[in-house]
Amino acid sequence: MNTLDFVDATTENARYLAHLQREDLRTLNSYPQGSAGAVMSSEYSTVEAGMTATQAIDALRREAADAETIYQTYVLDERRHLLGTLSLRELTLATPTVLVSHLMIKPVISARVDTPQEEVARLISQHDLLALPIINEHGALVGIVTCDDAMDVVVEEATEDFHKGALIGKHLGNLSTATVGLLYRKRVLWLVLLVFGNLFSGAGIAAFEDVIAANIVLVFFLPLLVDSGGNAGAQSATLMVRALATGEVVMRDWLRLLWRECSVALALGATMAVAVALLGAMRGGWDVSLVVASSMLVIVLVGSLIGMSLPFLLNRLNMDPATASGPLITSIADAAGVLVYFGIASVVLGL
Repeated sequence: MNTLDFVDATTENARYLAHLQREDLRTLNSYPQGSAGAVMSSEYSTVEAGMTATQAIDALRREAADAETIYQTYVLDERRHLLGTLSLRELTLATPTVLVSHLMIKPVISARVDTPQEEVARLISQHDLLALPIINEHGALVGIVTCDDAMDVVVEEATEDFHKGALIGKHLGNLSTATVGLLYRKRVLWLVLLVFGNLFSGAGIAAFEDVIAANIVLVFFLPLLVDSGGNAGAQSATLMVRALATGEVVMRDWLRLLWRECSVALALGATMAVAVALLGAMRGGWDVSLVVASSMLVIVLVGSLIGMSLPFLLNRLNMDPATASGPLITSIADAAGVLVYFGIASVVLGL
């Protein structure tokens, strides 16, 4: 081959590779965002069931340059249906004349193109896979999602959950390059809504003006008590959001977990009540101490149950449970804490 022929061949190969890349992009863009089809790669290695180990190794050698990974290869029939999977280690250690059909592992763990990407990442993590094969509605192999791709999905989903937990919205990209306008738009909506939500706390305080006027010392303990309820609720919500996201718990577990959360919250509330009872006695006498201690117990219980139940409620409404944590839980728990605190105070102090 002379120099001109070599240049022509190289140019033709470059055009062919560019064409393949465009086809891959067109295929990936045809699937919904967040699905397995949108993150899969079409660069995978395949062999036939009737090949010997030596023939399969030769086939992999020819495909190695273009494949995403050859450590895991897939056995297909003439219609590209997935028959089994085969690791490179098993193939190289096998007797040269043994058939691939005798070496392959089946059935194969796979996912459909419309499977959510977080479910794909969970399957790869759960089964310690190098890659997960993706099949279409006809059962034909169309791509793979590697563990590297799954790691990117996990990072993306975790970042999105963190942002939703702070009521910021969807992922806003690189924070260091985000504009003031973008940051403002991402944060302003929920903050304005929570301003009006916090009016319930103010309304609760206004409803007990006589109680507060008769025992001004009660105001000293108000931030301590309502913050404790919000903190307990945020803890419970974080645990539930994580458990729902990983599949550790499902909707039918709510009642069982509710009773367990009651036990934990009562224990936490009792411990915190003991811690503040002495402080209440020092500031306002034993009557105030009883109010503060009993309020702490009830507020921590209520906050924990709200934090534990709200993710289940949002999940039931087909909303993202991550929205339940952070400021939303704190605002709800604050309003409930004000009503509980001054309600108990009015009863115990006879006001």
